[in-house]
Amino acid sequence: MGIGSYPRFLLALLSLSNLSYTIAHHEQGHASHQHQHHSQQPLSPKHEPWTSKYGQQIDLPFTGPLSFAHLPYTRCLDDPSFLFDIAILGMPFDTAVTYRPGARFGPYGIRSGSRRQREIRGYTMHWKSNPYAMHSKIVDCGDVPISPFDNALAVDQIETAYSTLVSRPLKSQENSAGRVTQSVSLDSIPHPRIVTLGGDHTIVLPILRSLHKIYGPISVIHFDSHLDTWPPINYPGSRSSVQSQITHGTFFWKAAAEGLIASNSSVHAGIRCKLTGIEDLEHDESVGFQIITTDDIDDLGIPAIVDKIRTRVGNSPVYLSFDIDVVDPSFAPATGTPEAGGWSTREVKRILRGLAGLNFVGFDLVEVAPAYDSNAEITGIAAADLIHEFLSMLVYEIETSASDSTEEIKKNEPRDEL
Repeated sequence: MGIGSYPRFLLALLSLSNLSYTIAHHEQGHASHQHQHHSQQPLSPKHEPWTSKYGQQIDLPFTGPLSFAHLPYTRCLDDPSFLFDIAILGMPFDTAVTYRPGARFGPYGIRSGSRRQREIRGYTMHWKSNPYAMHSKIVDCGDVPISPFDNALAVDQIETAYSTLVSRPLKSQENSAGRVTQSVSLDSIPHPRIVTLGGDHTIVLPILRSLHKIYGPISVIHFDSHLDTWPPINYPGSRSSVQSQITHGTFFWKAAAEGLIASNSSVHAGIRCKLTGIEDLEHDESVGFQIITTDDIDDLGIPAIVDKIRTRVGNSPVYLSFDIDVVDPSFAPATGTPEAGGWSTREVKRILRGLAGLNFVGFDLVEVAPAYDSNAEITGIAAADLIHEFLSMLVYEIETSASDSTEEIKKNEPRDEL
């Protein structure tokens, strides 16, 4: 082999080697592509490793998006076709308070307190039922986006949002909730009901405006340590504008002036606040309320309190408004205007249970301000538990009369409460 042909020999050998490599690489790549194509075919959920071994991906009490009791979270205002029977609705408003702010975080705090609740474990021994399994669609409709800068705008936003949702058709037309609202509505049409998470107590004024369009004047059961019927003259600076007259201490005065509250059929429960004088009580009576004081639980007992409330509101459409400060601060410290010497969580639950079967058209729980809560979230947990009671009251098909309910409480009542 000559020197001149040597490079040509090497070139031929290299070309042959490259050709062999290219063919082999092409065949390997084709096989690999086929393998990859085959491996990318999706498996059915039951054949995937996690599902076949552990089942569904469920939220634990301390995981998942924040909604009440892990209910599906829906922005109900965005979808007119979305129907329900009972809605949880947040009203994060607190710019009409007279002392400590922070209740705009109330909806968050109550939902956080509900994390150990869930649909599949809602059965309670008292109700002997699970409200989520009683043929009513219960949903968390999220929070209304309320202006923190303009109270007049905020009040209108609350009324508009509430009116929007309460005017929708029921999801379940034939359940007991529909029969209740249909029987007391002016249009004889069943309407959904809303459990509102406040927010300061001012939110009740636009809510009553909304409900008045459907039911006319409403009887109010008001759990609170304060009257909330004061005229604005009691508050310095309230004469400067019309809107400044509406606060979390005057909203019932305004509601009565607008004719939203039924005459002489509303009642306070748990009153113990300091007053200007006897004139506050006289004014409160003129607004249309009867007073049950905190001390009445000792002097009269729970059955008598229940009977007084039921007798007062009768068969009228009833709205129940629950200020968390009716509960003693030792049980619920996270509120803007705490008052010592209140009822225990257990006592208010027993009173609430005695009210089942009234013509409820809505509920709220207000004035939870999580910034003042303990590290253990005792206020948020108590508030969430009370919301569960509200839901149970709404879906419970009562089979006894008011007097029978009172007798049942008397029969089962622990003696150490009286």
